[in-house]
Amino acid sequence: MFTADEMTIERLARIIVDNDGPYMRTGRDLEKLLARAGWENPPEYDATPKVPWLIEHMIDRNDGGQDIERLVCRVCDPVEYHDGEEVASVFRAALNSVLKAEGMAVLDSGGRPILAEIGSDGMGAVNAEPHDLDERIYRLIKDRTTADLLLHRAAEARICQRSGAHTMAVIAIGSFVEGLLYTMLSERCDDCRNGRFIGSNGEMTSMRQPNLAALIDTAHALEWIQLDAKTFMHTVRNFRNYIHPRLELADNPRFDSDSVGLCWAPVQAMLNDLEYRISTGVSG
Repeated sequence: MFTADEMTIERLARIIVDNDGPYMRTGRDLEKLLARAGWENPPEYDATPKVPWLIEHMIDRNDGGQDIERLVCRVCDPVEYHDGEEVASVFRAALNSVLKAEGMAVLDSGGRPILAEIGSDGMGAVNAEPHDLDERIYRLIKDRTTADLLLHRAAEARICQRSGAHTMAVIAIGSFVEGLLYTMLSERCDDCRNGRFIGSNGEMTSMRQPNLAALIDTAHALEWIQLDAKTFMHTVRNFRNYIHPRLELADNPRFDSDSVGLCWAPVQAMLNDLEYRISTGVSG
């Protein structure tokens, strides 16, 4: 979530409309784009000049909420275009040339665009968490109280990262993932609801308190997450284990902002997989 300078809004709008360019959007195209970006009550195009129209409505939504972020990410999303990544990358490069002045950049994370803060060195991503995390968690988790708790964990990771407490941010992300997987599996899988998860032997085993490794392996065994998400989530799990000072002293990982961004990327991939699984309406 960020608030952009009005000149940034104007430049972004011109790129999005692309008047007289190869990807020029009509007024109707813009109206549909805002809806697909997830704007609540998106405006109807009124046949006025497109760029001023879009600038006006972007400024109206430039209040520190998520609408500008959603729009920027949607414009850079391959699913928006028939030619996919070929066109999305063009818009990503153009928008990033403008966003750089705001200290922001659109990145690709697990095949989905995210808006990230640029590190102080001008390269690393300070914040690369999914831009629409709240909405996605509320869709995945049935119990609102649990969803709120998980989002609070994610917020704590964000605070730690921006304060330079990178090890604690990594630990918080691992904790968030553990809570998400445990809740989803318990809500949607009969075996897990009855305390059965994939053990270290690769078989369903009774566990009163499954660890994160078991949760990741169970989600993969149920085909809720793909192999790439499983593999990289185990890396996040290993990083989370630096909650133990003796392990940190032994390995001296020296996490930085890039490390935290690398932990958010598999979370994005995992969310994509979980959402696809839930969209099929199939339980474990």
